[in-house]
Amino acid sequence: MQSFGQIMFTDAVRAEQEARGSRETCAHLALHDGPEALGRDEIDFIQSRDSLYMATVSQTGWPYVQHRGGPAGFLRVLGSKTLGFADYRGNRQYISTGHLAGEARISLFLMDYARKARLKILGRAGIVDADDDPALAARLAVPRGPAPERLVTIEVAAFDWNCPKYITPRVTEAEMARALTPRLAGYTQRISELEARLDALDPNWRKT
Repeated sequence: MQSFGQIMFTDAVRAEQEARGSRETCAHLALHDGPEALGRDEIDFIQSRDSLYMATVSQTGWPYVQHRGGPAGFLRVLGSKTLGFADYRGNRQYISTGHLAGEARISLFLMDYARKARLKILGRAGIVDADDDPALAARLAVPRGPAPERLVTIEVAAFDWNCPKYITPRVTEAEMARALTPRLAGYTQRISELEARLDALDPNWRKT
């Protein structure tokens, strides 16, 4: 697998780095190949995400970004450097699908806003109709969800963990519930204890 810098640091990018004084800092990112496969940290991160941003390129060179989401783990790790997800019927514009039919290169951004982490993935995507591969459809389908229309697989070409400096922390409803539930349980228990003490002191206090 190539490194992220080997793919993304084109001559024009290197010229900008040189002009702006960051070439020396960035050069090491493109000196060596990347890992042979996704590591444990990457796999755990991918399988815990409930959304992603997906960029494709049109036949006329225009980039296009779409959001994809689902239950945590909707983006599956199918192999050491293969990902996949079920794609469902939407507004039927098929922009990303059409782009990928002509140009397989794809870029994914996976965000963990609460922990200020970002994983960037470059790869080549393939799309098949769900009816043409029932076994893969069963593997990628969201539990209790609708039947997928398409199946997207991605052969990872490179990945990179990005700087967290300007990521604004946000939490999902589920993350907030996990953080607050223990505290709320403690408050509920304390309220019950105080009410029991009041009952012992004045059985009629609730009527006042």
